[in-house]
Amino acid sequence: MQAQQAAAEVAAREVERNRAGHYPTLDAVAAYTQNNAGQTQFGANRFESTVRQAGLQLNIPIFQGGLVNSKTREAAANRDAALAALDNARRSAALSARQSYLGVVNGIAQVSALEAALVSSKSALESNKLGYEVGVRINIDVLNAEQQVYLTRRDLARARFDTLLAQLRLKAAVGTLAEEDLQRVNGLFER
Repeated sequence: MQAQQAAAEVAAREVERNRAGHYPTLDAVAAYTQNNAGQTQFGANRFESTVRQAGLQLNIPIFQGGLVNSKTREAAANRDAALAALDNARRSAALSARQSYLGVVNGIAQVSALEAALVSSKSALESNKLGYEVGVRINIDVLNAEQQVYLTRRDLARARFDTLLAQLRLKAAVGTLAEEDLQRVNGLFER
């Protein structure tokens, strides 16, 4: 969005620069000429001259065949395109921030639910193990309970990872993502 904002400012200044083609200009001019001429090698009829000139030159454009008007209209159209791109970038950034925020909120809720489901799965596994030892449950019941514990752990790890990504996307969308954030996430993966 910041890049689009800078492009819009440049396009607006370009309109003013092209519009300035109608304004008079004042230029400083200078010239230096040195001339040595002669006929003989002994210096007879030798002529030397040095001319130095300095002055100001005022240019008042009267008509340039529509060039300035055409360039000004083109720059104005480019400015309008840059402003439209800036508006699009703002809307995209707002949408991305909103989606990332909802991803974080949803992820936190999902992590809480899966943590509760993991506690429940572990309790069911212990209950099935005890029932197997007593003879009330069969081996497949224990295996199914173990599978449910591992599936819940997998889903919990995925939900935590997705929540971390959503947090990073949210920080990127609002423009506050820093290298420390990435280092902190990398530290989580090193453990």
